[in-house]
Amino acid sequence: MAGGVIVTGGRGGKQYEGRVTGFVIVTCLVAATGGLIFGYDIGISGGVTSMDIFLHKFFPTVYAAEKKASGQNQYCKFNNELLTLFTSSLYLAALIASFFASKVTKAFGRKISMLFGGLVFLAGALLNAFAVNVEMLIVGRILLGIGIGFSNQSIPIYLSEMAPPQIRGALNIGFQLAITIGILAANLINYFAQKMGEKGWRIALGLAGVPALVITAGALILPDTPNSLIDRGHQDKARDLLKRIRGTENVKEEFDDILEAYELSKQVKEPWSNIMQRHNRPQLTFAIIIPFFQQITGINVIMFYAPILFRTIGFGDEASLMSALITGVVNVVATIVSIVCVDRFGRRALFIQGGLQMIITQVIIGVVLGLKFGVTGVGSISKTDANIVVALICIYVAAFAWSWGPLGWLVPSEIFPLETRSAGQSINVSVNMLFTFIIAQCFLHMLCAMKFGLFFFFAGFVIIMTITIFFFLPETKNVPIEEMYSVWKAHWFWGSYIPDSLVGHHSNKNVEKMLNA
Repeated sequence: MAGGVIVTGGRGGKQYEGRVTGFVIVTCLVAATGGLIFGYDIGISGGVTSMDIFLHKFFPTVYAAEKKASGQNQYCKFNNELLTLFTSSLYLAALIASFFASKVTKAFGRKISMLFGGLVFLAGALLNAFAVNVEMLIVGRILLGIGIGFSNQSIPIYLSEMAPPQIRGALNIGFQLAITIGILAANLINYFAQKMGEKGWRIALGLAGVPALVITAGALILPDTPNSLIDRGHQDKARDLLKRIRGTENVKEEFDDILEAYELSKQVKEPWSNIMQRHNRPQLTFAIIIPFFQQITGINVIMFYAPILFRTIGFGDEASLMSALITGVVNVVATIVSIVCVDRFGRRALFIQGGLQMIITQVIIGVVLGLKFGVTGVGSISKTDANIVVALICIYVAAFAWSWGPLGWLVPSEIFPLETRSAGQSINVSVNMLFTFIIAQCFLHMLCAMKFGLFFFFAGFVIIMTITIFFFLPETKNVPIEEMYSVWKAHWFWGSYIPDSLVGHHSNKNVEKMLNA
């Protein structure tokens, strides 16, 4: 990987000189570990809230309902607003924090946002580990949310700006891989923690501090990106860093492109106003609809509440956590598939294939649960049928993990120009967190009200979003991050939104060459 690989792209269809260096690989991998805090929290909350000793201490009404005699409505036995608030409060806090993170990221650099996010997340983990009442739990979750809001805002931008164009997708997906590893680690810890009594759930929540320390330490040693250094007036440092990450002294072409983007960005006094202008309409549209669709796939039904969901369909405590652990392994492996494929087959192919696979599995899961529990929710499921449901969920998770999971972070982070990049990523994070909050808060109530039809509900949205990607998202693989206007200009629908002056010397033919490189 550190050989003489030419970095494609550049003004006028030229190529940037350089190679994929070991330095840029290590730098991006260290930054991507920030995804561990997000993933660990996603995985740990569902497991902890399925532990009887945790429910008995903090949510006794849920514990009592769950222990009622058999024959109750299986869809509704975990339906409790306070229980879902424990999970969802984090994402509301992350939504609000992302707006502040945008200004911090632009003014002080990407690594400062990562550092702050790691420290605040660490404080939240400690508070949760020593919680003695629900109030402490909720405050701890809010601190975790602030940490995630800052890290999720800065890390995808960092990765997109540091990576060479031809492997930008793979390196950026390192963030999603870290998220899946965090989920898997949480599922594994949950499996053993549920056997340890009260100290088990305290250890499970407290160990969130480990990934927080990892990203905090990483942020201390990482360089900032050339784009951010230029944006804050450090041009000589930016040029020296670009030489180091590209492995060549001849970085004039790429440096001039970044500098030109910076000069254009200086003309924009208010990014939040500029991002609403017509020429930024395509990017803004996808910064909103991609995170919306990512959450409305229903993936967090699985990730947040996998143990609860598996217990609902008839698994015991240990079996439900083991099933969640299996889906965690599938999640990691499928994300690695995405890393291998994203810069080879492109973003659109993975989006569409993953969407079709999710539609099919969700419909079949809904049918199986409908046949076994019906509308009343009273019934049972055989071990064979339960295993079929687990297998279908694994197929569904795999589809998400190599498509909408990583691409939901990659695409919005690479499509914005420098002057609106922080604002655009803030919108991406805030929309993501808003609908993560809504789904997390409403899922158990929706499951109780909609029964097996909930899976048909999510499948319907996956159909809509797959069609939207097919017709309206242009391919962005291999395109330099400062050249994205050319991609939108070449698109059949969005082309009229982009004035010729923003495309520079690119022609549609040159764009096609980059896409086919």
